[in-house]
Amino acid sequence: MRGLTNTEITALEAQACTCPDWSQISVADRFSTEYIRHVHFSGKITLGLFEKEIAAKGGIVRHSGIYHASLHNTTIGDNVFINKINCYIANYNIGEDSFIENTEIIVTDGETSFGNGTSVALLNEGGGREILISDNLSSHIGYIMAIYRHRKECIKRLKEITDEYSKSVTSTMGTIGKGVRIINCGRIENVRIGDCATIEETSNLCNGSINSSSFDPVYIGQNVIAKNFIISSGATITDASLVENTFIGQGVQIGKHFSIYDSVYFCNCQGFHGEACAIFGGPYTVTHHKSSLLIAGMFSFLNAGSGSNQSNHMYKLGPMHQGVVERGSKTTSDSYILWPAKVGAFSLVMGRHTQHSDTSDLPFSYLIENDDATFIVPGVNLKSVGTIRDAQKWPKRDRRKDPVKLDCINFNLLSPYTIQKMYSGINILRSLQALSGETSETYSYQSTKITNASLRHGIGFYKMAIEKFLGNSLIKKLEKTQFKSVEEIREQLKPSSSIGLGRWVDISGLIAPKSEISKLLDDIENGTIRTINEINARFQYIHSMYYDYEWTWALEKLEEKFGKRYTEFTVQDIISQVEVWRKSVVDLDNLLYEDAKKEFNLVARTGFGADGDDATKLQDFENVRGSFENNPFVLAVQEHIKKKSALGQELIDRIKDIR
Repeated sequence: MRGLTNTEITALEAQACTCPDWSQISVADRFSTEYIRHVHFSGKITLGLFEKEIAAKGGIVRHSGIYHASLHNTTIGDNVFINKINCYIANYNIGEDSFIENTEIIVTDGETSFGNGTSVALLNEGGGREILISDNLSSHIGYIMAIYRHRKECIKRLKEITDEYSKSVTSTMGTIGKGVRIINCGRIENVRIGDCATIEETSNLCNGSINSSSFDPVYIGQNVIAKNFIISSGATITDASLVENTFIGQGVQIGKHFSIYDSVYFCNCQGFHGEACAIFGGPYTVTHHKSSLLIAGMFSFLNAGSGSNQSNHMYKLGPMHQGVVERGSKTTSDSYILWPAKVGAFSLVMGRHTQHSDTSDLPFSYLIENDDATFIVPGVNLKSVGTIRDAQKWPKRDRRKDPVKLDCINFNLLSPYTIQKMYSGINILRSLQALSGETSETYSYQSTKITNASLRHGIGFYKMAIEKFLGNSLIKKLEKTQFKSVEEIREQLKPSSSIGLGRWVDISGLIAPKSEISKLLDDIENGTIRTINEINARFQYIHSMYYDYEWTWALEKLEEKFGKRYTEFTVQDIISQVEVWRKSVVDLDNLLYEDAKKEFNLVARTGFGADGDDATKLQDFENVRGSFENNPFVLAVQEHIKKKSALGQELIDRIKDIR
């Protein structure tokens, strides 16, 4: 870099440029004044080259340069286009190939950490579960900070680690990365903008980081207002949405006037039309409807129906109540939950619920309101087409393109986390039978009711799912291997890790043995782990070891079932488990098949063929929805039955003659 020559200063002044001290301007060696017009410079200025043309929407081509702007303490990279800045750009480093036009003001005012270290008061609006957001916050770190308040030293260290990171990025200079587009915007103050972000017609951005990348750019659109925020790569915020005191994770979509305050929304969440306040939105938390309010709750893999609401205020000591809806659950239209309450994984909530129940040990259930009471139908969601469809679609809807993925996502429907709850669920249901008698019409549990038929069916559903899981793990362990003796089979069954026994937890998308999470927290407390990136790396490692840990857990359950160590398993033990597994898989698939058939019955055809007879109705229905026999999901279920049956038979044939 060099200073301006007298000739260059004269040329700039002739092009209506002004500066109180031209000596404060540094330029690139091949700098040309040709494309700088009507610009006021002040403070320290660094200018790159302006040699390229830049294509804008509609086929318009603009030559890089600076036109009709005021710049103060600003560094401009090569081939940047800046035009019509109504007030000024101050205290910014602007990367090469960026395009900024018709924007009110872009300023860094004093020292700022660009949203890092912002305290978000989620779950309990009165305080006590605040988390500090930062650029590399994962859903798992957020979960620990919000939920593990009994680990006081760990929470203290996490806050210190976040504070240290926030200080490391604190600056009086803002950054606009390479290839950024800022067009027709209002005020941008104390905002750090990553590479390739597009910000169009945005009203106001204040105190935040937009962590866009060339791999997965961020888009912020018309009339958005955001304050005290972190926005991760691949996120999209549009349509006059309001964002305040919020972390937006990778691949998140916010739009259609959605309002989100004091909340965190981790990867692949969607928020449209409605409102989120003081919520922990774990991965894939989705709400699409105007009348929906998510408040003071913890969710993940949630699909909230229209008019879904919760209450955290009982008009006594304030909005201090919280709720947890475990992974994979759904709330139907106009559903309501009065916090505090806890809903088990993969459950369906229908109607209004005010009894403060905890159904976490009864996963895959329906919670149905009847005469102001909550009725539980345990395990019935295991036969729901919707549940299976959700499990299939989540991996396909992972919008993250950034090679660095902050959240570790386990998509498994059946895992030690859910299966352990099914074991507990069976014990609970059997205890209810023993206490009230097998002939009772209804049973009371956690301020809810369970009918006799629902209880008996629930035990059956859980048994089938447990056998399916254990068989899946066993067959996976023995696949693609030829054995000559039972000793070789036993050697193959040997766990590769001693980790996995005991309780498992869902740390907002990451399914892991609780023992490993406890070790991680110990290492945070004793200083072995000192940075956010080190914490995330440990979560990534635990995630990568899932199937090793899962087999250790599953094998112990098989040993309990057979009443012996795996070193004593016989070929017949394995064959019997495979046969039970095959029956469970086929039985569950048949239940799914029957559930899918409901979507093609006479009731489902209501409203079709409005101006014709029954034949017209059927023809109209099939032209729109297709036939049951050719439905892709139905065909997939039938194919799944064939594949799983063949897979089980292949293992039996491979080992049946071994002695």
